[in-house]
Amino acid sequence: MSSHRHIPIASRLTFILLVSLPVVIIFLLPGGALVSSAWFWIALMFCFLLIWTIIGIPRDEEKDTAETRPRMLHEDQQPESVKAVMDIHVATDHDGIQAFQGPLKLPASAAFESLSRTLEAGSIPLIQQDEKHGEAIIILPAGAREADIANPSRPVIHWLLFALTILTTTWAGAAHQGINPLNEPERLIAGLPYSLGLLAILGVHEMGHYFAARRHGIDVTPPFFIPVPFALGTFGAFIKMRTPSQNRTALFDVAVAGPLAGLAIAIPALLVGLRTSTILPPDTDSLGHMFGGTSAGSSLLFALLAKLSFGDALQSGHLVRLSPLAFAGWLGLLITALNLLPIGQLDGGHMARAMFGTRTGMNVSRVAMWTLFMLAIFIWPGLMMWAFIVFFIAGRGAPPLNDVTPIPDGRRWLGYATFAILAAIVIPLPHALWNAAGFHCPYL
Repeated sequence: MSSHRHIPIASRLTFILLVSLPVVIIFLLPGGALVSSAWFWIALMFCFLLIWTIIGIPRDEEKDTAETRPRMLHEDQQPESVKAVMDIHVATDHDGIQAFQGPLKLPASAAFESLSRTLEAGSIPLIQQDEKHGEAIIILPAGAREADIANPSRPVIHWLLFALTILTTTWAGAAHQGINPLNEPERLIAGLPYSLGLLAILGVHEMGHYFAARRHGIDVTPPFFIPVPFALGTFGAFIKMRTPSQNRTALFDVAVAGPLAGLAIAIPALLVGLRTSTILPPDTDSLGHMFGGTSAGSSLLFALLAKLSFGDALQSGHLVRLSPLAFAGWLGLLITALNLLPIGQLDGGHMARAMFGTRTGMNVSRVAMWTLFMLAIFIWPGLMMWAFIVFFIAGRGAPPLNDVTPIPDGRRWLGYATFAILAAIVIPLPHALWNAAGFHCPYL
């Protein structure tokens, strides 16, 4: 019998009030000083956290009945394939999903290979760490994998979204240069350098994920591009993994491949675009990255690239007005940094989970999420929108089937180097260096 979620009337009214309160604050109260204050963002974040809590209220009618409790499996009911690789301490069955806890008799990789060979055709084994008993083996019934890949992707959808994203990003690139494509349709082509540069970065990033996934035998869709008719012209792109990673090494490879591939396009695009960018004097009012310019000292990596491009012409306090292609490259750095944050299902979150294990990876994710909110509140308010997006979409992600065997040391060091790139993108030029380099750092 199906049951419906029941939330008390008081909680419903509180939910409506909390949803309405940010809108009232933003649109009805006079003045913009409140929106720019740290206390406003703290209050807004508190509202969203309460909303999240109310959404997560458990159903009143969901009780711990005999039908919902796992059923213990006696020794004669336990599969021989599991007994061969584990000294079973606890065995349960919950709606056809069998779980076994105890120390493994073999290394996790060997145990996983043995289970994959000997289990019933179509059954999926998962090996995870267990604090109390050592390890846990979870057997998903046959048919679980087929349910994930029942709906094949349609190429026409991918190409249509890609074509629409070319149009919206070209429109946005022209608008960034003060062109109204409705009044001057013949000048729409001026947005192509921005559009092609940004889509090349996004596309190569996703194809990095795609080919790494295919290399490890993971069923994955081609990229979905997301067109929007305003702002940057796109909300990015994504691929969908329809089968899980076999182990932490596969999870790491798929996660790290995207940011590194995207950087291989973003950095050259930025360097080429900086050749047609201009330097503005220190007293120029900054009106944004396209029109007013950005400080070269706002990022270690950007400072290095700007110095390589402009040399001695770039002095302390100068701003750089980015050309359309340079702006696309700069956005590529920003997108890479956001994806490398070690949070949930972001690329950095998958990397942290693969490098440090599930428990440590989740702790790193929580710290990184709160750090992102604190940076948005006290350092750069423009980061708050991205912080909320990350908070609500990142989630936890599915673990690899073998979540015990660690990744090789070489990949671990590659992960450290990739997180160092993240730091180089987001950390401003230190005070001790930006004077010597002749840069102005807006945070100091």
